Amino acid sequence: MTSTITLAEALAAGTVVLDGGMSNQLESAGHDLSDELWSARLLAEQPEAVTEAHLAYFRAGADVAITASYQATFEGFAKRGIGRERAAELMALSVESAREAARRAGVSRPLWVAASAGPYGAMLADGSEYRGRYGLSVDALERFHRPRLEVLAAAGPDVLALETVPDADEAAALLRAVRGLGVPAWLTYSVAGDRTRAGQPLEEAFALAAEADEVIAVGVNCCAPQDVDGAAATAARVTGKPVVVYPNSGETWDAGARAWTGRSTFTVGQVKGWQQAGARLIGGCCRVGPDGVAGIAGALEAV
Repeated sequence: MTSTITLAEALAAGTVVLDGGMSNQLESAGHDLSDELWSARLLAEQPEAVTEAHLAYFRAGADVAITASYQATFEGFAKRGIGRERAAELMALSVESAREAARRAGVSRPLWVAASAGPYGAMLADGSEYRGRYGLSVDALERFHRPRLEVLAAAGPDVLALETVPDADEAAALLRAVRGLGVPAWLTYSVAGDRTRAGQPLEEAFALAAEADEVIAVGVNCCAPQDVDGAAATAARVTGKPVVVYPNSGETWDAGARAWTGRSTFTVGQVKGWQQAGARLIGGCCRVGPDGVAGIAGALEAV
């Protein structure tokens, strides 16, 4: 069912389970995501596949679905010959697909929809979202993000997921871009150790969100599981806000080969430590599927 309480209220009361990776769930269902639009391509071509992916996560125990709009931008769609009006329709469809999955899930617990807004580098589709430092000003990045955030907010999600942000400058742009939209947001950095991917100390990066009224949670995603504990504790201390964490499986993305390498280091046993560090929104990102989310939900129930 859709929620009768806000996500912020739920975070004040306890811990909420996020979903897992959209791309790996779609790939496991047999869909080819080699296109630059990644999962956003299926919004145009097979939207039912996106709804089914969300449904799998809700049924696994997720309380929040993150939409397939991470790579959905006006510029990215334009490269494929999709005009602004149709691009806006597809972004709105990403929210509706998640809502439809919530309706079909047939569960009694509250469910929420988070509209994903990936970083500028996701539109470039060259792996630069794992580096940041695009050579653009904060003003230019704000101009890039604001139009699609307006479209996503108008579609009625419960929260905007400003996610996989590699650079504090881009975070500053996003925090400006969400002002006045009337929809709360969370902000998550992609990190390496105790720094953003662009190399800034996490204390400084998280501090940007401390006074942002729109931001209801701060944390990390698309990072190694072992980087979560320290980052979560820092986010909680610096901002005083609920912390959101959804790391990768621990495998490494090879942008040149467009493939994952290494082995998974994600374990359900890590979840309790993340919660103790301040995490109130806990899920998985790349390569964490419904089984992983079910494990997270079970671990949180047992705490």
